Amino acid sequence: MSPKFDAILPAPFGKVGVRVIGDQVHEIVYLPDSFDEIAPVGTLLQRVATQLAAYYDNPDFVFDLPLAARGTDFQRKVWGVISAVPRGGLTTYGTIAKSLQSMPRAVGQACGQNWFPIVIPCHRVVAANGLGGFAHHGEEGFHLGVKRWLLRHEGAMLL
Repeated sequence: MSPKFDAILPAPFGKVGVRVIGDQVHEIVYLPDSFDEIAPVGTLLQRVATQLAAYYDNPDFVFDLPLAARGTDFQRKVWGVISAVPRGGLTTYGTIAKSLQSMPRAVGQACGQNWFPIVIPCHRVVAANGLGGFAHHGEEGFHLGVKRWLLRHEGAMLL
């Protein structure tokens, strides 16, 4: 059974699934290109589609979407630190962990639980010795390809 999305939008790296409830975005998910598009219907989904397209055109675009309150207190702290990393910048799981008096693995888990990737730029967090994983996926495959695309798009990675 495939997950239900309110919209599945094209992206330069595949597709993006979006779920909304009422007037808030509840989830954004990276999807491979094999998913069929679902056109955005309604004001909020149109706004999400417009803002994602603006980001794909300009990595300096600033999102202002109404995001649902999701995650634990710790996860929200990690996401707050991630949100402060500027476009083109990188930080490490260890650096965030030190700032929150935590452990890198806990930070990695919080990054993987990010309900709003791209908007909360968890792709800007890397391992001390390389790219690291992404969205609870290892160092290979579709999700790492998305991370590489996002970092190249933002000028943080040349390869």
